[in-house]
Amino acid sequence: MPASDNLRFGVDLVTFFHPGFWGVDSYDAIVDHAKSHPRQFWDKILDSIQASGVTGVELTFSPFNWQDAIKTYGSVEAFGAELSARGLQLASGFFAELEASGDFTEAAAQAAIIAKAEQYADFIKACSGDVMVIGAPMRQTPGEEPVRFRDFGQARVIADFLNRLGAILYKKGVKLAVHTEAHSIFAAARDVDLLMLLTDPAYVHMCPDTAHIILEGSDPIQLVDRHHERMIIAHWKDAIGKMPADTPVGADIHERHRPYFCGFGLGRVDWPAWIRLLRDRQFNGWAILELDAAVDPIGDIANGLTLVRQALLPIYR
Repeated sequence: MPASDNLRFGVDLVTFFHPGFWGVDSYDAIVDHAKSHPRQFWDKILDSIQASGVTGVELTFSPFNWQDAIKTYGSVEAFGAELSARGLQLASGFFAELEASGDFTEAAAQAAIIAKAEQYADFIKACSGDVMVIGAPMRQTPGEEPVRFRDFGQARVIADFLNRLGAILYKKGVKLAVHTEAHSIFAAARDVDLLMLLTDPAYVHMCPDTAHIILEGSDPIQLVDRHHERMIIAHWKDAIGKMPADTPVGADIHERHRPYFCGFGLGRVDWPAWIRLLRDRQFNGWAILELDAAVDPIGDIANGLTLVRQALLPIYR
């Protein structure tokens, strides 16, 4: 088997979250369109992924989540059949409940998160997937009161929960991978190092996102190399540079990220070094070519895949 066959390429559905792609004028209008014309909405997404040339799908938040997919097509089996008919596979499912949970340290909140994750894992497994990517809790804006220090004690709390959640999912045949979301407690090099130290590598894995690591001012090549054995899936995305240290971290933080993302190969990611790292560490898994809310997702994904095949895969081989 050629070495390049160890890399399978997919896309996260957040890539399709741009009003222009849907012919509407706002993000709310996308949601309204998805609710009023669900079959048309999902068929367009899956047809577009097929046309782009990648074969993997990573589900994410509503209206791109697993519940919406089942509601649209009627069952897990029917959704799986729609993927298969287009030569697509479920690469992974993004789980955002921890990021949005508020005080996840409360027993009731943890129980609710675990229950939702178990249902999601059953769906992922039924679609022949085996990876759940999870977003970590967000940091607060520097200087915000009362101050919450992300110190060793606080890191142990989240690590304990991730260990237990990872063990529960493991029994269902699904692996938990923490996503390096900028401005979360798992993106800057120090934070990643700390949480990787405190979690059990048998149950907690890593989904590095090259662009989000750069937004935090860290080097994705150096950071991932330190923890390469924990990486089971990766988001390939480019960024123009670090965001200001005093960036407000509020409900709009994901929108604040978007101006810093750029087309594949146009930013600060050293892609030849990245592909050499994956080659040398013998990475085998999904590479998610993610673009947040792309105006032309089909063209952007296809162009990114062309660059990968022409410039990077020869290095990998």
